[in-house]
Amino acid sequence: MTHSIAGSSTTHNATAASASTALAGRVLLSAIFILSGLSKVSAPAGMIGYIESVGLPFPALALTLAILIELVGGIALVLGYRTRLVAAGLALFSVVTALAFHHQLGDQNQFIHFFKNLAMAGGLLQVVAFGGGRFSLDARRG
Repeated sequence: MTHSIAGSSTTHNATAASASTALAGRVLLSAIFILSGLSKVSAPAGMIGYIESVGLPFPALALTLAILIELVGGIALVLGYRTRLVAAGLALFSVVTALAFHHQLGDQNQFIHFFKNLAMAGGLLQVVAFGGGRFSLDARRG
């Protein structure tokens, strides 16, 4: 069986669509981390109080680490830099924060946030499995 020029074009279009979809997915997944990190930077006192309220030690240090993870991880994910490693770290962060902050599943709001975090972790694990795609810094390094 031979492939026609139209077949090659279709394959190229499918590859470009796949690469664009991977980029869009990374941008959408990272948005919540970047926005959350920025909100923590703009109002740290409230977040420190929230961290204290769930009984975590060293709330100022925990806040600093969360800001770094969210901002650096979110930006790295958008850029596709060390995409699989960053996505794995953000997935772990999402599960840990679900367990630490949203474990009161009898509260409807906490229930939704808990499973939102797990869904984010699931999406990030897809990035771990399939990588950042052609439109990523990782693809340029390869």
